[in-house]
Amino acid sequence: MIFQRTALSGAFVIEPQRLEDERGFFARTWCQQEFLEQGLNSRLVQCNISFNHTKGTFRGMHYQQAPHEEAKLVRCTRGAILDIIVDLRPDSPTFKDHVTVELSEENRKMLYIPEQFAHGFLTLEDDTEVFYQMSEFFAPGSARGFCWDDPAFGIRLPMEVTVISARDRTYPAMNL
Repeated sequence: MIFQRTALSGAFVIEPQRLEDERGFFARTWCQQEFLEQGLNSRLVQCNISFNHTKGTFRGMHYQQAPHEEAKLVRCTRGAILDIIVDLRPDSPTFKDHVTVELSEENRKMLYIPEQFAHGFLTLEDDTEVFYQMSEFFAPGSARGFCWDDPAFGIRLPMEVTVISARDRTYPAMNL
């Protein structure tokens, strides 16, 4: 796997390293040893799939607070998304900064999201599927979020949000 640092400390774009021949290619998308060598959380306890019918669907911005902070490894297995992460670590030099990465079935990139980051995505195509690997079990009492357009973060999207849940649309502003 090829690990590329993002502008946010601890967050990585990961590309499968392809071994190609006349049949196609083979690539690893997860290796505990390689994650440990990069200093990343390699604990995986849960995997999730999100299927989204419509281009312009937004999910997020979600995170879990202590003691259930979670690292995530996200990839788009069908369609395409603009994945968005926000650094919520108060002692970080990139506190409140965000990064966006396009993940698609075509580019096969993954995004490693450390603990204490918020995560969300916008679908760029109809019938998009996203696969998540999580370091912690979902803890409803620790689930938190904020609206993607909270002015504290300055997130800009390349297209209009056409589908968003009532919960994601009505999260309160972050008081940071």
